[in-house]
Amino acid sequence: MKKPIKVMSVFGTRPEATKMMPLIIALREADGIDSKICVTAQHRHLLDQVLELFHIVPDYDLDLMSHGQTLSDITCRVLTGIAPILEEEKPDILLVHGDTTTTFAASLAAFYQRIAVGHVEAGLRSYDKYQPYPEEINRKLTTQVTDLFFAPTTLSRDNLLKENIPAEKIFVTGNTAIDMIKYTVKPDYQYQNPALNAIDFSKRVILMTAHRRENWGQPMQNIISAAKRIVQDNPDVFLVWPVHPGQAVKPFAYEALGGMDRVLLTEPVDVFDMHNLMSRAHLILSDSGGLQEEAPSFDIPVVVLRSVTERPEGLDAGTLLLAGTEEDIIYAETTRLLTDKAAYQKMAQAQNPYGDGKASARIVDAIKNNLATIEV
Repeated sequence: MKKPIKVMSVFGTRPEATKMMPLIIALREADGIDSKICVTAQHRHLLDQVLELFHIVPDYDLDLMSHGQTLSDITCRVLTGIAPILEEEKPDILLVHGDTTTTFAASLAAFYQRIAVGHVEAGLRSYDKYQPYPEEINRKLTTQVTDLFFAPTTLSRDNLLKENIPAEKIFVTGNTAIDMIKYTVKPDYQYQNPALNAIDFSKRVILMTAHRRENWGQPMQNIISAAKRIVQDNPDVFLVWPVHPGQAVKPFAYEALGGMDRVLLTEPVDVFDMHNLMSRAHLILSDSGGLQEEAPSFDIPVVVLRSVTERPEGLDAGTLLLAGTEEDIIYAETTRLLTDKAAYQKMAQAQNPYGDGKASARIVDAIKNNLATIEV
């Protein structure tokens, strides 16, 4: 009897878990796959939200999050924490996702033990090493030790080809973020966070997220000031912001927007609440990467609160608008979409370039059909 392929999936943050969960399910259901899960808990509480929702108990949990942790701390703890696990399990392939410090450090640990690496959501590039920070370099470094590349789009594939990655190692799969939607969005959905059930969706709801490191400081102040003006100047708008708990974001959000009419600031919400919020929103303002991919599935325009994006497919398709972090520009571009129906509809009706919801199945097939060709 043929030995099953042992696949170990490693992730540490909520965005990674959210995007890996459809793949975890597909691996668990696939014939000929022995699926193992290791979490680093780079973001403990936010990661646990996703694990609990899907009743996933990891085989290994490094539980490495600490107060005031630095990027160096995370890198070192992942490297030393996962090494004995890889030695014990000896997986045939280690799967990592995206661009976190967990992604880079875990893939490097696998390389050190001559274990094949599969990179889910490979090939995204902004070509600015400090935007997004540290994600752009995490991706590039992960590329150097990856053996199978699961690119979400043809543009991501082309980025890898330009870096001399062999074409036979690259598989255009779509993005697993789109796969996730079939598990989360329900027409009669009741929010787990009670405050969200009280939202008046007869108003134009703007969903906002902002948390990126490169936006800490003055850019975050600019984003918050723009949001405040948008609410003040549009009486039919209601702003919902699940606020990141970090001290670079939360105190400033509550100081400026706490207690305002038509503003709801909440703790971070789980993926079910978030996707159902997105599906009912009128507009999204965000510096998140994942929301740029997910929102087009709901026909919702996204004002991207960043100066560059490693997801230019959305810009080309017209689903995203890159506004940067200057207060006046964010205000002006958002106001234009609130007042110009033609501009809004053009973005809302643009085709989602990020996939058809079948990425996980394609990744499983690629592993089963191509793992034997890898030399480590």
